[in-house]
Amino acid sequence: MHRNLLVLLLLLSPVSALALNEGLGEPPPEVDRQTPSATVTGFLEASHARYMALLPHYLWLSHLPPEQQRAEGERLGRRLMFVLDRAMWFDFTRIGQEPLGDTPGATSVSLGQVPLARGTRDIRLRRVEGPDGTPIWVFSEGTVRAIDALFEEHGSPLLERLPSFFFVRPVWVLELWQWLGLVLLAGVVLLASQVLEKWAHWLGGRAARLTKSGWDDQMLTAGRGPMRFALVALLGAAGSRLLLLPPPAQKAVDLGARSLALVSAAWFVLRFVKLSAGFLEQKVVEQAGQDVGRARGLRTQLVVMRRIVEAATYVIAASLLLLQFEAVRNVGVSLLASAGIAGLVLGLAAQKSISTLLAGIQLSITQPVRIGDTVIVENEWGWIEEITLTYVVVKVWDLRRLVVPMTHFLDKPFQNWSKVSPEILGTAELYVDYRTDVAAVRAELSRILHDEGRALWDGKVQGLQVTGFSERTMTLRALVSAADAGKAFDLRCIVRERLIAFLQRQPAGLPVVRAEALFPAEAVESRTAPVLPSSGGRNVVVPGGRAE
Repeated sequence: MHRNLLVLLLLLSPVSALALNEGLGEPPPEVDRQTPSATVTGFLEASHARYMALLPHYLWLSHLPPEQQRAEGERLGRRLMFVLDRAMWFDFTRIGQEPLGDTPGATSVSLGQVPLARGTRDIRLRRVEGPDGTPIWVFSEGTVRAIDALFEEHGSPLLERLPSFFFVRPVWVLELWQWLGLVLLAGVVLLASQVLEKWAHWLGGRAARLTKSGWDDQMLTAGRGPMRFALVALLGAAGSRLLLLPPPAQKAVDLGARSLALVSAAWFVLRFVKLSAGFLEQKVVEQAGQDVGRARGLRTQLVVMRRIVEAATYVIAASLLLLQFEAVRNVGVSLLASAGIAGLVLGLAAQKSISTLLAGIQLSITQPVRIGDTVIVENEWGWIEEITLTYVVVKVWDLRRLVVPMTHFLDKPFQNWSKVSPEILGTAELYVDYRTDVAAVRAELSRILHDEGRALWDGKVQGLQVTGFSERTMTLRALVSAADAGKAFDLRCIVRERLIAFLQRQPAGLPVVRAEALFPAEAVESRTAPVLPSSGGRNVVVPGGRAE
């Protein structure tokens, strides 16, 4: 009974330094074990500096025979270093800074837990009493006994077979063998991703040839390139686990892999949307046939919607990339706290930009203008060349570009000459004499359209009408039709030129100025004919007192 009580008191009381690691002798002066924080810091610095002779002094080895404590302590210390670098990340703000620990009377503290296949294992420090009564903190006996099991879970026997120069002082948190492994892994991953991408495209191409749909072809084309980046991210993240990287390095590798995967996904979406828009436009054009208006309307909708999807893809991808970083995430939380005021301020400041953006979406739905339409905007005649989310580019007839805000087409009137169809009527007006043979001019117009204007005239409309008159002339209007406004303009010019040349060859084609004068009776009786100047500068004698 008394013997059991004595054993219990010995277990509960602090162990003297004389009973701690007797086979190691007096520790070197650089070994600091007075506080939990000093013990952890000293062990990590000694392990990373590869001072293996110092590692046993930070471990509880009293359960081992004294003659085995040094060799076994170096082996276990090296294994514990691999486990801690691989599976734990210390927060020194939570490790005790006091010699007696943060809790009065505590003889052990927990540094954290390392996951195992069957649960977790505590990594603990134990306090023992030195020769002069000062406390000494070392890794506890339970932790030391579990090092081999932890190493089997998080380490590899290969690490102990590598040459010693691979374990010289690490760069950052990685050993030399890990840096070399990353370089080798990068080469293998790049080669493997190319091989897998070609194999996947070959297999997908064979499957796509079995179907009549063209969407699978667009997906295969869009995936060429993005798939390789996705494979690099997947294989790199998986292969890095074999290198037993410490948490900071593994976190950086995973961050890079996730970022690359996000970039590849965004790239695939952008390419697929672009190819799908072209594919859908081609399909509709084939089905629409001569319905040019429908094709233009679809093209305009596809362009605007594609730009919306592209903008949304860029914003979402950038947001997901930035949210991976802790600093940006914290800023985002802070911004959410004042989102109401910020949203109100931004809404007031950007209301014009937002209205322009919404106008672009409305224009793609209502389609007052479409790409390729002939319009007159701000007294400028041209074609709609480009439609973005905020502005429209009009290609003026003299090759100038007129950039018009999107809201202009919703707020102000403008002319669209090809809203329903690009076909258009054109007129050419001529002022001729009353004695002009209108039937002959009409026949000449028909000849012009069938000969000189055959490449411009669409053969649908032709006509010549007397549309007005004055005291001196009458007005002829030649009406012609063309496939679009550009051809109509050229055709009108040809009609004017040829009809004017025809009228010049006629004896009474071009108008003349007429005047009538009354003379005194004696002039009549003397039968003297007056001489009056004509409109052409010549004097014309008219019997009966009329001058022409």
